[in-house]
Amino acid sequence: MIIIAERINGTRKAIKAALLAKDEALIKKEARDQAEAGANWLDVNAAAEPDREVELMEWLTRTVQAEVKTPLCFDSANPRAIEAGLKLHRNGQPMVNSITLERGRHEAVLPLVKQYGAAVVGLAMDDGGIGKSAADRLRVVEKMVGAVSREGIPLSDLYVDPLVLTVSSDQKSGLIALEVVRGIKAGWPELKTTAGLSNISFGLPNRRLLNRTFLAMLLGAGLDSALVDPLDAQLMAAITSATALLNQDPYCKNYLKAHRSGKLTG
Repeated sequence: MIIIAERINGTRKAIKAALLAKDEALIKKEARDQAEAGANWLDVNAAAEPDREVELMEWLTRTVQAEVKTPLCFDSANPRAIEAGLKLHRNGQPMVNSITLERGRHEAVLPLVKQYGAAVVGLAMDDGGIGKSAADRLRVVEKMVGAVSREGIPLSDLYVDPLVLTVSSDQKSGLIALEVVRGIKAGWPELKTTAGLSNISFGLPNRRLLNRTFLAMLLGAGLDSALVDPLDAQLMAAITSATALLNQDPYCKNYLKAHRSGKLTG
């Protein structure tokens, strides 16, 4: 299970304040805590102030990389901010979050992904919006595979997000996302899958319970990664348990290690 850590995001109040004040101590602590919790990539979003996003992305990239060796996932709708981060990246393979097939949302980004050898998150939507059915979204995935292939990017570097919507407004949302993940793994085994979880529980009580339960279901459907908070101990325990049950943890070594270290919270 690949963990993309979500906490260094300029839309969060504390991170926005730290970015604008260039508070290195707070940013470094967030990076260190998430890396130590098991993150494979650290998502970095510098959109605290749109006119300064490029400058802030440069500062954020330097600051995080001064503290940890974990690769970074550059999260922005601005290709200039993405490139600013990619130019400075030095620890392993970078990632770009994200592209869609909406007009103007991938044409400027895919060449950067190719140039810097990055992985890329692709959201299963186009100019028609988010498909109402799994079949609609899989048709978008097919077109995205074509666009990525034409750019010469390995399909194994494409992480497709099926787009998880809230079940409080449409109870079929979870089932559709699961069907999309299964369809991707059946149709394009070389593709990776990823997901942001928080939408599934929006508007409902005890959101963390819903999030971690649905994540375990997604893992069973073939999910490869997720954008999550690795400091959520119960969520991480659910991931550790699910991977052991799905034969993704040889001899249950990670499960046993987590148990011995007290990380498997009930």
